[in-house]
Amino acid sequence: MEIVALLIQLASGAIGGNVAGAALQKQSLGTVWNSVIGILGGGLGGQILSMLGLGGLAAAGGGALDIGSIISSVVSGGVGGGALLAIIGVAQSAMGR
Repeated sequence: MEIVALLIQLASGAIGGNVAGAALQKQSLGTVWNSVIGILGGGLGGQILSMLGLGGLAAAGGGALDIGSIISSVVSGGVGGGALLAIIGVAQSAMGR
């Protein structure tokens, strides 16, 4: 995987984590932790979808950085970041913080 796609996934993961934190205020962990968890989720989500051929540069084939691969990196990172924050937020709420 190319470093540019990974950076796009990490940045969009941070944004996705904060969007999920704003949407799910009871599961929000604060801006800093929403960003950290979003970055982790963006990286993991982007890598998993990339291995499946559904996101990142793997979808473009051959490592080309075109608009389609950028959009798929943004989407996979954002969804991964938001999903991981939602999972951790629900788990923390279930444990009673």
